[in-house]
Amino acid sequence: MPAASATAEETARLFHALSDATRLGILERLRDGERCVCDLMDSLDAAQSRLSFHLKVLKEAGLVSDRRDGRWVYYTLSQGALAEAGEYVAELKSAARASTRSRSGHCC
Repeated sequence: MPAASATAEETARLFHALSDATRLGILERLRDGERCVCDLMDSLDAAQSRLSFHLKVLKEAGLVSDRRDGRWVYYTLSQGALAEAGEYVAELKSAARASTRSRSGHCC
């Protein structure tokens, strides 16, 4: 069951965004703070169009936010979605522990 604050669709969108190596690379580079798109392009050796697609997916999932400064766009991690992902995984972990303890060895 998804965290109380999110619908199943929102949780699926969040984990879909986390399921790609390029998007994980973007998030990794944002760990140290805000980064300009041009810096992300250089560090990931990615074309602007490809990077824009992945940033759009991350933004729609709520994992990153952006701000414009002149002609440059800067991205940063959004704490809310990251906390939500952690809560969801913690709930699954807790449920798995509980079901392991309560298993009787019979199906029905």
